[in-house]
Amino acid sequence: MTLQDQYSRWQKNMLKRSLEKSPERKTRFETSAGIEVPRVALPPDPDPDYLERLGFPGEYPFTRGIQPNMYRGRLWTMRQYAGYASAEETNRRFRYLLEQGQTGLSVAFDLPTQIGYDADDPIAQGEVGKVGVSISSIHDMEQLYDQIPLDKVSTSMTINAPAGVLLAMYIAVAKRQGADIHKLRGTIQNDILKEYVARGTYIFPPAPSMRLITNIFQFCTQEVPYWNTISISGYHIREAGSTAVQEVAFTLANGIAYVEAARKAGLKVDDFAGQLSFFFNAHNNLLEEVAKFRAARRMWARIMRERFKAQKPASWQLRFHTQTAGSTLTAQQPECNVVRVSLQALSAVLGGTQSLHTNSMDEALWLPTEKSVRVALRTQQIIAYESGVADSVDPLAGSYLIEHLTDEIEKGALDYIAKIDKMGGALQSIERGYMQNEIQNAAYAAQQAIERKEQIVVGVNQFQVDEEMTLERLKVDPTIEIAQKAKLKALRKTRDQERVNQLLSRLDNVAHGTWNLIPLFIECVENDITLGEICNTLRGVWGEYVAEGF
Repeated sequence: MTLQDQYSRWQKNMLKRSLEKSPERKTRFETSAGIEVPRVALPPDPDPDYLERLGFPGEYPFTRGIQPNMYRGRLWTMRQYAGYASAEETNRRFRYLLEQGQTGLSVAFDLPTQIGYDADDPIAQGEVGKVGVSISSIHDMEQLYDQIPLDKVSTSMTINAPAGVLLAMYIAVAKRQGADIHKLRGTIQNDILKEYVARGTYIFPPAPSMRLITNIFQFCTQEVPYWNTISISGYHIREAGSTAVQEVAFTLANGIAYVEAARKAGLKVDDFAGQLSFFFNAHNNLLEEVAKFRAARRMWARIMRERFKAQKPASWQLRFHTQTAGSTLTAQQPECNVVRVSLQALSAVLGGTQSLHTNSMDEALWLPTEKSVRVALRTQQIIAYESGVADSVDPLAGSYLIEHLTDEIEKGALDYIAKIDKMGGALQSIERGYMQNEIQNAAYAAQQAIERKEQIVVGVNQFQVDEEMTLERLKVDPTIEIAQKAKLKALRKTRDQERVNQLLSRLDNVAHGTWNLIPLFIECVENDITLGEICNTLRGVWGEYVAEGF
């Protein structure tokens, strides 16, 4: 069968079914000169293994994308990351972004929330609302989504150690809104392994942390089937200084560890694999980044089908969110960050991302203003509606350089995964410090290249100017912390304390056992038990993780 014959089969079968679900956005895709843009461009003289390596879009091994018609049918979700100060302030920012055309929410939580402390805990002093929104109780979560129907919007929450508690709050708020929780769509990051590797906002030791994650897998498979139960994150690995190859390798190695943990907990791979998602970084080298996304997608498809024997095509698909690289933003000449972000966003789109966040130009300096987040969102919209790159399913397929880079990234990442497997898996390699050391060495080498001017960073080590900062600045009101403490004081006075004590005692007992904790988390938050009280109860049972050397 010739390549053209196979293309015809693809059009008749998979693409036809896809178009029935998601019709194309336009009746004709063409250039300004009237040249029609084909759905998929075919090579005139393909090499013998062309289809084995690339396939068609929407088909194994998904090198060319997980949907047959990609952005011709539906654009990626434009999901700007936002959150600061109080739930009220963040709610205003959410509604502003939705009015400006954002198509999904993405929540940033403050540091106390991320590590399971209430706003009135002494350890939270000075950090409330600083790097994200402060959420201590269901009432904060309710205010966060005021006038935003949760059954009509997709929400991503960047939360890890206490992910189950924040998910419980979200579900409880949805129920109060009258939403059917079975129809909720969104994602919790819920990736604790990368916290041990690169970020540090962990609470519990690995074993109970993995239990919480598999509890979420199990609960959502049954109760919230459209929810992405984890966002296995390479973003923070790359932000810590890794190379593109290391980002792919360590992220997929962590993904393998989560699949293995779920299987050990008694879950069948095809029951939960379709709810796994990934989160990648987009850096400045546009062609390397495009190839990275293609390599990761192909590798994961093969891992799931060959290593874990998954049977469903949905289990083979690597679905991912992308964020442009915060670590590449400069405080010097911050307007240049608009260009950096545009290139990074373009690489994510050319690489086939399912959702995208574009950083604001002032994020190296302070919390982004409304104007700067609007420019960041407009960057995505210009790529979507004006650049033409969304008109072809896979615009760069067949590029000799792209395919070469894809193959080389895959080879390098597979070598790393083989080494990690020999150590016993991702968790064991983390405990030995292997991933951390590899990232640190890469970060050191990259910094040396900048200092020697082998790698030019515009405005930093070349093309500097004397400048006076003229950008608007957003500041967090210091009275936010006082207000959050007052809310919690009032909550504790008015709730049913006897019921609270009963539930916390039950939580202690369940944490000692093997039952699924998520239903009890929901019951706890519905009875005004706070994030900190739940996490402190679990700390009392499981203890806290302390990294070696601290």
